Amino acid sequence: MRVEPATRIDPKDTHMGRASRLITVLGVGLLATGFASPARADQSSAGKPGLDRFYTQRLSWTGCGERFQCARLTVPLDYRDPGGETIQIAVIRLPAAGGKRIGSLVTNPGGPGGSGLEFLRESNASFGPALRAQFDLVSFDPRGVGESTPVRCLTGPEQDAYLAVDDTPETRAEEKALKAAEHKYLKACERNSGHLLPHVGTLDAARDMDVLRAALGDERLSYLGFSYGTYLGAVYADLFPKRVRTMTLDGAIDPALTDNESVDNQGAGFDLAYTSFVKDCFKAANCPFKGRTVAKAFAETRRLLKRADRKSLPSTTDDRKVTEPVALTGIMSALYSADTWPELRHALTKGFKGDGTGLQSLADFYNERRPDGTYSNIGDAFRAVNCADRPRSTSATAHSRPVAYVENNEKPTLFADYFGDGDDTTDSCANWPAEPSPVPNSLPAKGSAPILVVGTLRDSATPYAQAKALARQFDSGVLLTLDGDGHTAFFQSECVRRQVSTYLLTGKTPRNGTVCAAGT
Repeated sequence: MRVEPATRIDPKDTHMGRASRLITVLGVGLLATGFASPARADQSSAGKPGLDRFYTQRLSWTGCGERFQCARLTVPLDYRDPGGETIQIAVIRLPAAGGKRIGSLVTNPGGPGGSGLEFLRESNASFGPALRAQFDLVSFDPRGVGESTPVRCLTGPEQDAYLAVDDTPETRAEEKALKAAEHKYLKACERNSGHLLPHVGTLDAARDMDVLRAALGDERLSYLGFSYGTYLGAVYADLFPKRVRTMTLDGAIDPALTDNESVDNQGAGFDLAYTSFVKDCFKAANCPFKGRTVAKAFAETRRLLKRADRKSLPSTTDDRKVTEPVALTGIMSALYSADTWPELRHALTKGFKGDGTGLQSLADFYNERRPDGTYSNIGDAFRAVNCADRPRSTSATAHSRPVAYVENNEKPTLFADYFGDGDDTTDSCANWPAEPSPVPNSLPAKGSAPILVVGTLRDSATPYAQAKALARQFDSGVLLTLDGDGHTAFFQSECVRRQVSTYLLTGKTPRNGTVCAAGT
């Protein structure tokens, strides 16, 4: 199951290189240093003049297919001006199936930009009978996302062209094309969603979630967040610590990391995940690698990407060309879950033969491109939220070049080299057409109920070290570990699901440091 963002963003100028771009792609360049934590809102939000009408609203539910019910939550566009313009948040729930109802379990699938409505429709059965019986399962499209007053920038064909632009330019013509593509993207975002862009950050989304809690009739929040949803949950817990009943954060983002630390951390995470894929591939009859060492397989993959950089690969799906960034995105897409490793083997087999169709298909899935050539707005929302959350910086920051690839290195690198190309990096949101509302880099959630953080040892997108760090950062954090592969643990491990379910139902956490073995 894929719960991480499905987009990639181009740099603001031709000197940023791939490092800055992939920070934004993968949802880790959100972070700031030197910002004080925002004032806790437990005692003030509901009673603040102008907010009472939001906190006292009740949702009007209507059937929306099968047993699902849908509603619209009204929230202020700007919490500093609660008497001003309002926006709508799309909400969905699956009522408790029986037993003693506890309340609502609010979920977020990640991104930022992932649709909670689609997530709950597709994944509700995987929550298990106990949670489905005693909780109303609830999710929502956060502000700027999907059916909730969405951010929109490019059309489908424009997005096709934008995603294929060479982001490692080696000629003046390529530099010019990259700069023009970025300029066009920024202008489109400003033209189509300029009024919304200053108000789609995680701080606002967390405040929306508290209004939702009240509208659901729950005194305290029960929450299960994945990937970016862990960041949203952590911000909520820090703003409203006394309103947390239970909170599980699976596939954690560490808000204390700097941008460069995040780049290095995630590059290493994808290299670790690709290493696991390669070792598993060697056991399969249809493994496409000629060499039978991890180092040789990495080298073959590197040559494939460089081949696509020199001349794009054709696709039999349509007339789009599979450029280097499209091929790289396709490979990354399959590293979120071991379930997609067979598809990656097939895509690489075709890629090594000069056919980019399989890699394009994986990239389209990652970017949420529909069969009719349109895209969901996850890419636009992803960038808008990141740029709302990050402080502005106009200065370049040195980023050390990773260890060069060596054929006999026990730990060869591939993604780390793409993520951190050694260039200085500038703020990838420096030219974004809206001012930010930066999130603090410390979210201790002092005074909250215990918060359960779940990490997977070989998670590509949110490496395990981030889960450990987030659990330590919380005033009452508890760490649960899956010794496994793939991004997030709840949906792939019965052991993790059992531990999380018990906690969400009873409030009793597993012992800190509990490890679930792979396959359990």
